[in-house]
Amino acid sequence: MDPASYGGCFKNTEVMLNDDCQDPKGAVVEAVVDELLEEVGRTYKDNGKIPDEVLSALNNVFQSSLLPALELVDSHNVTKVTCPAGRALYQVIGSSGTPYTCFLSSRYCSCPSYQFSCLKKGDHLMCKHVLAVRLCEAMGGVRELDVTNQEITNMLKQLE
Repeated sequence: MDPASYGGCFKNTEVMLNDDCQDPKGAVVEAVVDELLEEVGRTYKDNGKIPDEVLSALNNVFQSSLLPALELVDSHNVTKVTCPAGRALYQVIGSSGTPYTCFLSSRYCSCPSYQFSCLKKGDHLMCKHVLAVRLCEAMGGVRELDVTNQEITNMLKQLE
């Protein structure tokens, strides 16, 4: 995968605006992220590892979040929590041992980095916890935990 093939949206290892890209968090970037994660899934399934060129492309997009996210993946710190009602969330044990709650559909995470870097500053597409979830899903390495409806409700209440 050649990062240059993504329309020039990525330069200086940061997602930035240029004449060819309208919104750094828009459809173009999301399509690139989805394509990269699909490639992670394909190559990991075939080879049991992520090729250097894919890691390089991921690094161009995610910069400083990539290595910590891969450490979370390697440590098996990502768990998908589901209940009989069909609700699901992800719990990621952060590097400090703190559990964070993530939702893939909104790229939400309960960590402070999400609040600051993703929402307030807007300089990250997602935090390392959400990236770890997406990588785990692509690689087929998500641990699963079934809980009761009440237990997942309690987990959601703690987010308030």
